[in-house]
Amino acid sequence: MSAEGSTVTFRHVSASLRRRSIERFARRLQLEVARGRPFDCLVTTDSELRHLNRDFRGTDRATDVLSFPAGPSPRGHLGDIAVSVGRASAQAREFGHSVEQEIQILMLHGVLHLLGMDHETDCGRMARAEKQWRAGLGLPNGLIERVR
Repeated sequence: MSAEGSTVTFRHVSASLRRRSIERFARRLQLEVARGRPFDCLVTTDSELRHLNRDFRGTDRATDVLSFPAGPSPRGHLGDIAVSVGRASAQAREFGHSVEQEIQILMLHGVLHLLGMDHETDCGRMARAEKQWRAGLGLPNGLIERVR
């Protein structure tokens, strides 16, 4: 974690990806959504997400975003997020927006999970929060809305 708070690490991604935009967005998420609590985000390959998914969730397949909460820490580090740039690229093409926007959607989704929300069990609380934040952050439809 940097002195500025939330960090984004890019591993094995295209040089054409607008990294500064994603880094600025991470800091905005920290300030607005996470109420000042920092988090770290890894933007990497499908292969690495598959390994993380297998090792930590027991599911041997690639996924678009994973969240790893840090546990109880009222003012400290919120946790870590991993985003697949391959999945983000495919989903961006499918839904007609930029890869950077898709990564931002995935980061928002991940931060909401770090904050303890779970769209599979919370009777729509996370879906409502994600929709509200997406509108405020100027993002297109999010993950939860796509599967409904």
